[in-house]
Amino acid sequence: MDGLPLLVLVVVTALAFDFTNGFHDTANAMATSIATKALRPKAAVLLSAVLNVVGAFLSLAVAATIATGIVDQDAVTLSVVFAGLCGGIIWNLVTWYLGLPSSSSHAIIGGLIGSVIVAAGMEGVLWTGVLSKVVIPAFIAPVAAGLVATVGTWLVYRITRGVPGGKRSTEFRWGQIGSASLVSLAHGTNDAQKTMGIVLLALIAGGELPADAGVPTWVIIACAGAIGLGTYLGGWRVIRTLGKGLVDIEPPQGLAAETSSATVILVSSHFGYPLSTTHVASGSILGSGVGRRTQVRWGVARRMVVAWLVTLPAAAVVGAAAEGIQHVLDGALGTIVVLALLVGASAGLWLAARRSAVTHDNVNDEWADEPAPAPTTAHAA
Repeated sequence: MDGLPLLVLVVVTALAFDFTNGFHDTANAMATSIATKALRPKAAVLLSAVLNVVGAFLSLAVAATIATGIVDQDAVTLSVVFAGLCGGIIWNLVTWYLGLPSSSSHAIIGGLIGSVIVAAGMEGVLWTGVLSKVVIPAFIAPVAAGLVATVGTWLVYRITRGVPGGKRSTEFRWGQIGSASLVSLAHGTNDAQKTMGIVLLALIAGGELPADAGVPTWVIIACAGAIGLGTYLGGWRVIRTLGKGLVDIEPPQGLAAETSSATVILVSSHFGYPLSTTHVASGSILGSGVGRRTQVRWGVARRMVVAWLVTLPAAAVVGAAAEGIQHVLDGALGTIVVLALLVGASAGLWLAARRSAVTHDNVNDEWADEPAPAPTTAHAA
């Protein structure tokens, strides 16, 4: 399979990844607001979806990094892009099923790196760009977000120590609506751009655009819509891990964590770093727990860190395997086999998750039907 049919398949697969990115990363913006009852789940994901779409139109710096700063464009073919997308999608679905807030950004970058290595060797990867644009920010960003959230949480409780707990929670719930909205907007400026960069790579590899082309408007609209739809459907498993699994969050903590996340993500988007918004949100939530001196569930945090460390290489292995299959089964047969494996794996994980949700993990129903408690019932720190 080559030419226009393969290009169409790659674009559709890229939008499918964007969709999984949306429902996988809903938790980044809304987990703390849902956990503190500042927003009801359905209203939260709808608000997040709309702002993700808006954010996708605000910046293209990250899209340019993905298209030009990670791999050598001369080494990229449509089959390579397709294999990389397979790596990103499979890893997103695996970690979503396990409820681990891993990085969609690192999943797609890892998948692309793995497929390029199989197709063109190690020299096909721009390792300096990977180090400076991906690896170093992956370590710095969550630490920075955690420190900001720690200081912010401590200051919030220090300044409001004389305010009754119920009144404080009421006011901070209102503030959380604004801070959560800002995180969703920031998420759109970063995560939606990654798929735009992948689609741009595919269009260049397919000969539809010159190497120095910008992102077409229809690509921006399609990617914004896909991530918005995925966000609206919501990643309830990951929301529970971030919102309830790490620390017991009160509204002041939620406001501090969300403000910290939004700040770090927006700064990274400005400089074109394809940041893991999941890492940033998790670091902020951990920092809010430390700042309040509340119990942090470090066992859950350790599981998350392990997922962070293995995401890029694991997705690279899947992407490399997909490209290897296409190389061995040259032509349309290889692409069809990889597509069948992708669809089969995705369907299997989805069905397994649905069965699990029916028995013990239906977070959507659990939270959506629960009436928000009166603000006065919140306790003081």
